[in-house]
Amino acid sequence: MSIGSELLEDLRDPMSVSALWDRYNSRQTSANRPHRITFDWFSLALTALYAMKVVDVSDDGYIRRAHVS
Repeated sequence: MSIGSELLEDLRDPMSVSALWDRYNSRQTSANRPHRITFDWFSLALTALYAMKVVDVSDDGYIRRAHVS
């Protein structure tokens, strides 16, 4: 599974970047992955999702899935 798809799976409700990182990081820890993703790669994946307009930022500053019409 790619980082982006895992972030979208975790992003069911709008949340702050730090809350999304905490959720993603704790899932990595519980899965006992040998090569954990750093915050650098997390932020690059989140930036790519934003550039592809898959996620956006709400008025209150939370990251959320974009609504495609």
